[in-house]
Parts: sequence; C-alpha cells; structure tokens
Amino acid sequence: MPGVALLWYRRDLRLHDHPALQAALGSAASIVPVFVLDPRLLDGRRASANRAWFLIGTLRELADDLAARGAPLIVRHGDPRVVIPGLAAELGARDVFATRDVSPFARARDRGVAEGLAAAGGRLHLCHGLLVAEPEQIHTADGRPVTVFTPFARRWAALPPRVPASAPTRIPSALPRSGAGDGLPQPPAPTAEPALLPRPGEQAARERLAAWVASPALEAYADGRDRLDLGGTSGLSASLKFGTISPVEVLRAVAGPGDGRRAFVAELCWRDFYAHVLWHAPHVVRAAYRPLGDAVPWIDDPAGVAAWRTGRTGYPVVDAAMRQLTAAGWVPNRARMIAASFLTKDLLVDWRTGEDHFMRLLVDGDVAANNGGWQWVAGTGTDAAPYFRIFNPVSQGRRFDPDGTYVRRWVPELARVPREHVHAPWTMPRDVQEAAGCLVGRDYPGPIVDHAAARQRVLAAYAGLRRA
Repeated sequence: MPGVALLWYRRDLRLHDHPALQAALGSAASIVPVFVLDPRLLDGRRASANRAWFLIGTLRELADDLAARGAPLIVRHGDPRVVIPGLAAELGARDVFATRDVSPFARARDRGVAEGLAAAGGRLHLCHGLLVAEPEQIHTADGRPVTVFTPFARRWAALPPRVPASAPTRIPSALPRSGAGDGLPQPPAPTAEPALLPRPGEQAARERLAAWVASPALEAYADGRDRLDLGGTSGLSASLKFGTISPVEVLRAVAGPGDGRRAFVAELCWRDFYAHVLWHAPHVVRAAYRPLGDAVPWIDDPAGVAAWRTGRTGYPVVDAAMRQLTAAGWVPNRARMIAASFLTKDLLVDWRTGEDHFMRLLVDGDVAANNGGWQWVAGTGTDAAPYFRIFNPVSQGRRFDPDGTYVRRWVPELARVPREHVHAPWTMPRDVQEAAGCLVGRDYPGPIVDHAAARQRVLAAYAGLRRA
C-alpha cells in the first residue's frame, strides 16, 4: 500500500458518506486532507461574501473534526493547478483523491491538476459524491444525454441506490495534529444578515436533515413548498451546495410513500438533472441551451434592473423576493421563479443579468441549479416551448401568499395594507391608502411596467423568433 495520499476537499466538506475519503483510506497508509483557497473563486467575477462566510465557517468545523480523527487539514492559498501537484511532491504523495464536479471551471481546473500530477508520475482520482446519479448513468438507448426532465426522472428513479458510508472514526496521518486548519482566514462579513444565514458545517446539516424528516412540512411538501407564507422548505440547499450533507443520505432519509416525500425526491432529481445538463452542454454557463435562445431581443433597461434588484418594482411579491434575497442570501424556489419571470418576461432583460445577481448573493448559489432555473424561466433552456410561461406577479402573490404574510414581512411599507389590496396596492382608493399609511408613489412605488402590456410584448418577441 502506498505511503501517502492527498484527499483534496472542494464541494464535499463532510466526513459521512464520502466516496473519495473511503477510496483514499483504501489505497494509502497515511491520508493528508487539503483545501485550496482559490482566489479565482473567492475574488472572481461572481464571488459571494455570503458563500465565503459559509465556506470558512464550514472549513473551521471540518478542520476540527479531521484533527480529532488524527488527520489535520492543510490549507493552502493559490491556484490548485500549481498547489496540489506541488504539495503532492512535497509530501511524496503519488495519488490525489477528490470528488468530481460538473462545472466547466471545475473540469478545466481538474484537467490542469491531473496534468501537473502526471508530469511527476502521480494521478488524480475523481470519485462520485456530488450527485445521486452521475452523468454517465443516465442516457437514451443509443447513449445520448436525456435532456427532458420526465424521462430523465424515470431513469433516475430506476437506478439502484448507493449505500452511504459511515464517517470513519480514525484517519491515519503522518502529520502532527497541531496547526490543523492553519491558514484559514476569519470568515468575511456576509452581505446578508448573519442571523438569517444557515449555520455552517456538517453537524448543522445533519441536524437540519433530521429535523426535516421529522417535520410535518415534509409530508405536506407537495402543496406547501410553493406557499411563501408557510416556510415549508427543508433549508438544505446550502448544505447540498457545499457538500456538508450527502445527497444520497438525503434521498434515503426522505424517500417513502406520500405525495410530499415524492415531491421532495423530485427536487433532488431536478438538482441532478441540471448538473447533467451542464456536464453535457457546458456552453449553457454563458449561452442559451438552444441557439435560438440567444436571439431574443433583450432590452437594456438599467433603471428597471435597479428597481428589480432593490425590490422597488411596485409588484409586492417580486419586491419581497428581492429584499429577502438581499437580507437573507436565500429565497424559496417559488419566489425565485416569480422574480426571474418579472426580469426576463415583464422587463425583457437578459436572464444572465439576473443569474449573475443571484450568484453574488445566494448562500446556496450553485452554477448548475441557478443557471438551469434561470434558463427554465427565461424560456432559453431545455424545455421545448416554454416561451409562453409568464408569471403574473399579482396572481402569483394571491395564490402563494394569500394573506400577504410574506409580502408584509419583507416589504414593511405594506404592513397595514388590507388583504384584498396587498398584492396590487395601486388599486387602493386614496382614503384606504391614507388609512394604511402607504401612499402609492410616495411610500411605495407604483408598478414600473404594466404586466398585461409587457406580456404581449414578450410573447411577440418570442413568437417572432419562432417564425424566423
């Protein structure tokens, strides 16, 4: 058995059900865990203080957990394509184990690391663990990717489940335990309110999963997931983004009879679906899935974008979603879809503008899921004909926040607006506005666009593409 192997942590910051860790333990007498703080991610174009805060907090806990098992975490700063081969040479490690990622950035990074290791006779082993199903496991009869969700979901559900591995009680390492986690900076100040962010780390993720499995909200998830006023979601998205919980463990914990559990399992399937789309079609990172989607006549509307970002569009449910995003670094999926539809369909602004904004603020910002969600709403993704999917912000608010509880929490100007007007405050008579302490145009803006007219505009724009 070789002497030393590196375990290169990335988006798999846990000890339970960690295939790369298990593979390393089976191949070497000594394991050296390492994390590389890559400035291209921490300081890049779509860097997020909220995700960096969660990451550093998680790494501090992971360093303690690894040290307690005998394997201190080495932290290095720089480009992994240089750092990992250099550290392997320094420690005499020929094998490096890591969890495979699907983004074009990650794949290019890993190719560079593999080449650097190979030049010195080493090897990078990429293991499963980010997803429930890997991209090679789901395909058509002739081997092509499955790009429609329903047949993808059928194949996904039919795969034999992987059995999760327990966390090791001891990880052999030749390095001293002192100095574990040295090199980790203090967590940066998040842009969101810290009290509203999820607690980082594997222990918190496991506690959230246990609480979710025991919650009545899981059984009611089929209906409750879309209710903005009920908070009927799992809170696991950031944990899945950073791998502080295994998606296979989540699947096994929630699977079972009932519409609620089946609906939640479908969300795990959607997560894999978008990751597979990104793997097979990496161009979607900055372009539409289909070429026709890049021909949409998007409008340059700086004032509209500014109003959207700050939650001042005059449509309460849109504004509530955007203010929650700023304050909490997170919004439920229904609110994300409503906000995204308003930007791309009501304002006819390029989906990439919204995708970038979300990625800078979301603590659970995942390239595949964020991109997939935005392209689904914008009508530029894998769906065959979704251009006519246009959310009415008033009816969406009334349906999914019937009493205005969600809106009033995040848009306090509307706290005293009567229920019948809370999703369309411009319809209030003047005396009702005065009684509610909310004059439209002074205390809260009127609509920046007429939804009915905007709907006709975007339908004409997309229909024109289809005739071209």
